[in-house]
Amino acid sequence: MSDYAIVNLLELDDSTGGRVAGMEGRFSRKHIGSRDLGVSLFRWEPNVRSTRGHSHREQEEAYVVVEGSGRVRLDDEIRDVRQWDVVRVAPEVVRAFEAGPDGLAVIAVGGPKPEEGDGVVADSAWPDESEG
Repeated sequence: MSDYAIVNLLELDDSTGGRVAGMEGRFSRKHIGSRDLGVSLFRWEPNVRSTRGHSHREQEEAYVVVEGSGRVRLDDEIRDVRQWDVVRVAPEVVRAFEAGPDGLAVIAVGGPKPEEGDGVVADSAWPDESEG
């Protein structure tokens, strides 16, 4: 394996497979050959919300908003985000994103991934969906 790798995120296949309409995800971990880092690109069309959040058993993640604006769900809190905001999320915190009127693009950086994976899909709704 080489001591470096160069990969263009936009040239990688969208790995979401259309599971979330209006969202795409491009994952570079296997393409860059890193044992410790995963770097991904997520893009949402205007006003699209990730319907399901997720957490991790081990991986801490950081997200950098590179285009647009929107909101991020962090457990039961919703925070606004805009271009160049960095959001660090501890493994156990449920996270999900919602694009604003101009869409949203986020680079996600994660640490070492256990062989069996460690993502946990959250079944709970966004906090503002449970309001009466």
